[in-house]
Amino acid sequence: MRFRHPDGSLVHLAYCTNVHPAEDLDGVIAQLDGCSALVRKELDVPVLGVGLWLAHQLADQLANSEDALERLQQALRRNGLEVVTLNGFPYAGFHDEVVGKKVYLPDWTQPERLHYTRNLVDVLAQLLPPDAAYGSISTLPLAWRTPWTGEQDTRARAAVSRLEMHLARVEESTGRQIRVAFEPEPGCVIELVPQGAEWLAPYGADGRIGLCLDTCHLAVQFEEPAAAFAVLDRFGVPVVKSQVSAALHVADPGDAEARRLLAEFAEPKFLHQTRERGGAGIDNLDALDQLAGSDAWRVHFHVPVHAAPRPPLSSTTDVLEESLGYLVGGAHPRTQHLESETYTWSVLPSSPRDTAELAEGIAGELAWLRSRIVALGLEAL
Repeated sequence: MRFRHPDGSLVHLAYCTNVHPAEDLDGVIAQLDGCSALVRKELDVPVLGVGLWLAHQLADQLANSEDALERLQQALRRNGLEVVTLNGFPYAGFHDEVVGKKVYLPDWTQPERLHYTRNLVDVLAQLLPPDAAYGSISTLPLAWRTPWTGEQDTRARAAVSRLEMHLARVEESTGRQIRVAFEPEPGCVIELVPQGAEWLAPYGADGRIGLCLDTCHLAVQFEEPAAAFAVLDRFGVPVVKSQVSAALHVADPGDAEARRLLAEFAEPKFLHQTRERGGAGIDNLDALDQLAGSDAWRVHFHVPVHAAPRPPLSSTTDVLEESLGYLVGGAHPRTQHLESETYTWSVLPSSPRDTAELAEGIAGELAWLRSRIVALGLEAL
């Protein structure tokens, strides 16, 4: 969806297609013709933004085959869809039976990560609508936190420098600016916004390298939005893109009913990093006994923003809404790219039964977000 900010800027809202398991071209086109088309129909909007997830083999194919790229573009056109952002975090296998820490591989010390991201840059430069100010690609926060040595950090910086050069070449040859956004996540080398701001500070001047602010991750770490944006301003690091999502919140870990309901979210596919306010953190829900339980918990489980979990569980939509105010509610938007990224529909305690129900849920999230964005003074187009 598109919005006009009071300053005249065009702000885009998309849903991330990593919710769909397809990894080849036929599968991606089928998801666009199927679920994405249904979401647009449900919302009754002239154009729907999709934040494409392209697995590495498909990204390579699209970057090197005009015919394949044209097939994808035709699918987007016939369904009234547009692409201004890509999710370049998962490399492949995001819908394997168990994903876990595999999602952080290859990391930014490995040449495969740079090659994949370059392919995504080349593809997005061709997919961007003519009136989009820039394209964005979100990527992982360097790597899982261990092991991480000074030598690895040096290799990662060398890779990002090569990426910078590629972004400049693509902009010069196509006239389209593509930006890459590193996404802080609990448990990773960069898990807090201040860590991201400090690491990314050397690259912020031209705006091509910056931060992807995931409001679920922000909330899990109990970071305050005001402080997060202040530190980004201090280091001069742009918010290239924001994933506007919500985490699980357990106000009283001693509540037996809350514990019982939380157990329904413990599933093996994805990591569900959990943090206790003012206390320790764990890497998955199977280690809850390591937490003191003396204050609130937040869980890295992307829950639908428009549908609250069963009480006494709740979600962090308050953090999302506060962040939206900083992102697009000021005199000028801090980012023009917002993305709904609830990829966990298939592992929710009550998951959608079919494509129609999934499309209804995604549309419900986007409608909820649209109402909040409009309330900040933007015009829905």
